[in-house]
Amino acid sequence: MDCRQDEIVQSLMASYHEAGGINHVDCGNLPSKHAIASLCEDLLQLLFPGFYAEEAVSSAELELLTNELVAEIRNRLNTEVRRSLRLKPEPPSDLDGEVVALVCRMMMQLPEIRALLQTDVEAAYEGDPAARSFEEIIVAYPGLEAIAIQRTAHQLYNEGVPLIPRMMTEWAHSKTGIDIHPGAQIGSHFFIDHGTGVVIGETCRIGARVKLYHGVTLGARSFQKDEEGKLVKGIKRHPDVEDNVTIYPNCTVLGGDTVIGAPSEPTFSSCPAWPLTCSTRSGIKSIAFTTRRTVPGGRTAPAPTHERASGQPQPHLPALAGLHFRDPSSRSSDRACGTSRNGFNALRS
Repeated sequence: MDCRQDEIVQSLMASYHEAGGINHVDCGNLPSKHAIASLCEDLLQLLFPGFYAEEAVSSAELELLTNELVAEIRNRLNTEVRRSLRLKPEPPSDLDGEVVALVCRMMMQLPEIRALLQTDVEAAYEGDPAARSFEEIIVAYPGLEAIAIQRTAHQLYNEGVPLIPRMMTEWAHSKTGIDIHPGAQIGSHFFIDHGTGVVIGETCRIGARVKLYHGVTLGARSFQKDEEGKLVKGIKRHPDVEDNVTIYPNCTVLGGDTVIGAPSEPTFSSCPAWPLTCSTRSGIKSIAFTTRRTVPGGRTAPAPTHERASGQPQPHLPALAGLHFRDPSSRSSDRACGTSRNGFNALRS
C-alpha cells in the first residue's frame, strides 16, 4: 500500500501556514523540555545529597561532588535561561551578563530552599503516622518532590524568567500528579499527604504548617475580563490559606478574595458567602457554616448556623466540606524528628 508521503508532507505544510499560531520557526530555540527535566533531576540531587545518587556518597567527597554538580547545573541552566529571556518583549541589553547574574542569584538561594525543605520533611514526619523515617519521606513521598521543584522554580518565577518555571513544575506534575504553580507563595512546614489531584494556583498564598490531602483544589472562581472581552492577567485569582490549617480530601476552595483563616480568626470571605467558624466542645472539634443574607439597606444579617462534626459533609456546601482548623495548642514543635543522618542528607560515613 502506498503511504502517499508526499501528500502527507504537503498537507502538513498547508496546515503550518493556516494554523501558524502553534509553529515556532524562523526564531531562536525555546528552552528544551528534555534539558529542563534533566536539570530538575540534578537539582533534586543537589537539594537532597545522597538520595538521588546512584552510588553511595561519603562526607569526604561531598564537597568535590557538589562543586562539579553546581558547575554542570549552572552551565546548562545558563543555556536554557538565555533561550527563555530572548522571548521577552524587551530582552536585556546585556543578555549574557544578565543570564549569568540571574542564574547565580537563583543558585545562591538553594541553602534557604533546603532550610524550608527540612521543615517540609519534618511536617510530613509529624503529620503522617505511616511515615517511619525521613528517608522514607524523601524517597517515597511525591508531595515532597513536587514542593522541592516548586520552591526552586519559584525563584526563577520571581526573577521574571519566562517558560522555565512552568516547565519545571509541569515536570513535577507529570511525575507526581500534584500541580503547583511556580507563582504560589508557600510557607514553611508544608505537607501534601498522598497528593494525587492537588491543584494550587498561581496567586495562592499559603502560610506555615499547612497540610493538604489529595484532591484539594485552591483555584480561581471566575475570571475578570476587559472591555474587549479578554481575560485580565496578573490579578489575584486564588485563595489564601493562613497558618495551621488542614484541608481534607477533595475540597475545592475558590476565589481571589477567599481566606481560610488560622485557628484564632478563621474566616471565609467568599465562595460562596458562608463565613467559616470553628469551635471546640468537650474536646470535639466542629465546623460551623453561618449563612449570611443581605437585607434591605445593604446590611448583612446572619441566618441560623448549621453545625456538623469535623469531616462530616454539609449537603448544600460540597465545596467546603472537610475543612478543619487546628487549635494553636495542637501545633507541632519545630524539633527535628530523630534521624541519624543529619536531617535529610544521606551520606556514607
